Amino acid sequence: MLPPLSHTVGQDAMDVFADILDDPNPIHLDPAAAAAAGLGDRTINQGPANFGYVLNMLLAAFPGALIRDLDVRLLANVCAGDRVTAGGEVTSREPGRVGCAVWLDVEGGARAIEGTATVVPHEESEI
Repeated sequence: MLPPLSHTVGQDAMDVFADILDDPNPIHLDPAAAAAAGLGDRTINQGPANFGYVLNMLLAAFPGALIRDLDVRLLANVCAGDRVTAGGEVTSREPGRVGCAVWLDVEGGARAIEGTATVVPHEESEI
C-alpha cells in the first residue's frame, strides 16, 4: 500500500478552483443550487480538484516522479466539508515504470474515485 494522504475539502479552495477553471456552475459555489439540483445541502467539489488529491498522494509516495498517466472514474460526489483520503497500491513494476491502483474515499462515505496510474519514479524514490 502507498501511504494515504488525507485532506478536508474547503469552500474557499473550491471558489478559487472555480475561478481557475472558469467554471461558474453554481453547484460548486452555492449550497442552494446544489440542493435545487438534488445533490444535497452542500456544494459539490470539482472533479479535477478530486483528481489532484490522488496526484498529490502519488507525488508524496514517489518524490520527484513523473505521473505518466491517470485513468480514473468518478463514482460519487465530494462535498464541501468532506474529509477525503487518497490511497493506492503498486500493481506492477517494469524498468522505469510503476503501475498503481488509485482511489479517493470520502470519510464515512463512498469511494469517490477509482482507477489506475503509471508513475515514472525518480531514481532516488524508495517505493
